[in-house]
Amino acid sequence: MFDLIKMLLVFILLIILLRMRWHIGIVMCIGALFFAILYLMPPEKVLNTTYKSLTSSMSLKLLLALSFIRSFELILREKGLLSRITEATGSLLRKRRLVIISMPLLIGMLPSLGGAYFSAPMVEDSSRGLNLSNEHKAYLNYWFRHPWELILPLYPGIVLASAVTEIPLRRLILINLPVAIGMVIMGFLIGLRKINGNIDKGDAMPGIKEVLIPLIPIIVVIGGVAIFGIELYQILIVTLIGLCIFYKESFQGIGRLLKYGFSKDVFLLIAGVVLIKGMMEASGAVGGLDRYFVESGVPVILIAFIMPFIAGLLTGLVVGFIGSTFPLLIAMAGHDISLLSFAFVSGYTGVLLSPVHLCLVLTREYFKADMMGIYRRLLPGIIVMLMLSVVIYAAIKS
Repeated sequence: MFDLIKMLLVFILLIILLRMRWHIGIVMCIGALFFAILYLMPPEKVLNTTYKSLTSSMSLKLLLALSFIRSFELILREKGLLSRITEATGSLLRKRRLVIISMPLLIGMLPSLGGAYFSAPMVEDSSRGLNLSNEHKAYLNYWFRHPWELILPLYPGIVLASAVTEIPLRRLILINLPVAIGMVIMGFLIGLRKINGNIDKGDAMPGIKEVLIPLIPIIVVIGGVAIFGIELYQILIVTLIGLCIFYKESFQGIGRLLKYGFSKDVFLLIAGVVLIKGMMEASGAVGGLDRYFVESGVPVILIAFIMPFIAGLLTGLVVGFIGSTFPLLIAMAGHDISLLSFAFVSGYTGVLLSPVHLCLVLTREYFKADMMGIYRRLLPGIIVMLMLSVVIYAAIKS
């Protein structure tokens, strides 16, 4: 019980500070400190956890990925490629609502750190003149990149879930497919219902050259990650070098790109995210909460919702809630496919609402949006996802 109260206190604190528009990195660092205080972690353990979190390979990869994404976005914007991409997409799709969501959907196919920061400027560019609020644009960028994680085996979460639960990957994908489709439909109803009209590009369709050339850098990045399995930061380095050579950037220009990419805000953001994750793990917070529910005699179906949901809410990671809760669920209920598929969606809704979910953090930061304004748009879709998962649970059970 005390673990639940402590976690709720930290979560409420994060929401309050974000509501006050404190820098997200500082908020996460404060949250990490509160975990250490509430769980009475000894100073040497706090220092050791801090050191391991900040120097981990994940932290380094995250730093490189986010920094090079910023540099990549800057050169695309300065050379007019973002505008040309929007124009090319508009020429092909014509419908403005389809143009706006095309980049989040496309880039959302990549299980990459910082992908939301990649598509955000394209959503911004394609929604010009529509008088959308920052919260509305943030919702569109965030929501439409996330149906894929339920069904795309490029994402480690669904692969891990299949391995842990012994549910064949293909079957888990098919079970989750109605929920993913429901996400897209709800996205249209909530985010695009009032966005109408076409993007006028004249009667002539663009030629192959006009469409492909501005997309080449993005195709290289997506292909490198999705087809060849190259780390995002590695393919970004290669693509940035190619762009600098193509545009004959001077050493001064290259330095400016790197300075923009490796900003203090990126360092602070990464420090906050990895520290709060590290402190939660080191303090035993998630494990303590799991034990509480197991020992309290709560019905299994309720545990299958609460445990993954809260773990997803606290970690912001699909692999986080699977790794921390699925072994316990299997120990309690066996390899019940109906229960475990329901638990997967429950955990994923927690991830989508998590204030430490990197995509939400980056999207909110890019658009300078109010977190409550984003949550108001997320909640109806989250409710529909859970309702669909209950229907699927009942259908499999019967």
